[in-house]
Amino acid sequence: MADDAGQLVRAVDRLADHVGHWTASRWTAERAQAVHALAQRLADLEARVTGRAPRPVPRLSNDLALPDQVRVTALDLVAASPPPDVLQTALDAVAETRRLL
Repeated sequence: MADDAGQLVRAVDRLADHVGHWTASRWTAERAQAVHALAQRLADLEARVTGRAPRPVPRLSNDLALPDQVRVTALDLVAASPPPDVLQTALDAVAETRRLL
């Protein structure tokens, strides 16, 4: 499982590196929504694994914070030691988000 978790961290790092250098003008509403939705999906998966109620990921006014939100929610998920199927769901969500960008 550690390898699966590492794969998720690497995928999230690649996505965050891809969008992390964008200026505010490059963040369209659709792109920002897609990345925020990924952060929320990862947070929801972490909530499911830990048995707590899902909470909304705040939608900050500055889109430049979105890569950090995705990284934090992914690391929270990994720290919860999710089973392989949850890690695969998270990896699929990251891949889908990359396709949208």
